[in-house]
Amino acid sequence: MSTSTIADERIRHVVIDAEYLTVELMDGRRIGTPLAWYPRLAAATPPQLNDWEIICAGRGLHWEQLDEDLSVEGMLRGCPAAGYQSTSTRQA
Repeated sequence: MSTSTIADERIRHVVIDAEYLTVELMDGRRIGTPLAWYPRLAAATPPQLNDWEIICAGRGLHWEQLDEDLSVEGMLRGCPAAGYQSTSTRQA
C-alpha cells in the first residue's frame, strides 16, 4: 500500500546570490532558477534584490522597487520572465 502526501508549495525561505534565485518550499523542495531568467532582477542592485516579500499566501514573491512578481508555479514549470532571451536564441 502506498501513501501520498499533498505537496505544500508555499515559500518557506528565499536565497538570492549573484547567479541564482533559490526558493525553499514548505514541503522541503528547493527551486533554483538563474537570475538571468528575470531581466529586472538580473539588472538590480543587491539592496534591491533583497527587498522582496512573500505574496499570494506564500505562492509568490514581489519586489516593489523593481515592479517584479514571480510565482512558485512558474518557477516549478521553468518559465523565464517575459523579455528573457537565452544565449541559444539570441541573434548576432
